Amino acid sequence: MSKEQFLKENQKVGELYAGILLGKDGAPDQHIFLLPGEAESIKWQAAKEWAESVGGDLPTRREQSLLFANLKEAFQPRWYWSGEQHAATSDYAWSQLFSNGSQGNDYGTSYEGRARAVRRLAIL
Repeated sequence: MSKEQFLKENQKVGELYAGILLGKDGAPDQHIFLLPGEAESIKWQAAKEWAESVGGDLPTRREQSLLFANLKEAFQPRWYWSGEQHAATSDYAWSQLFSNGSQGNDYGTSYEGRARAVRRLAIL
């Protein structure tokens, strides 16, 4: 199937196709779609809830790297929440800075940031 045919059958209105994220540890590879819309001035837990309300999830750190590589122009040059909490400090979550591609856990979950949602389509 051609890319054009795949997108015609699977891409929803307003979505942008980010590409394929390779699965790790036995997980399947996945197509990643960036959903339309953005939340601003939102705390991490509220950002997760917002993403679910629009039919997606906050992207993982790996997905954010793919988004930066392929769809940087779809983001403001600011930081955006990921869906991942910091492993050692649950009061912090990872984020991606879309001006330069860096990732960090500099923001506590009580900070207000931006959020975008993604939809995943497993490749079976």
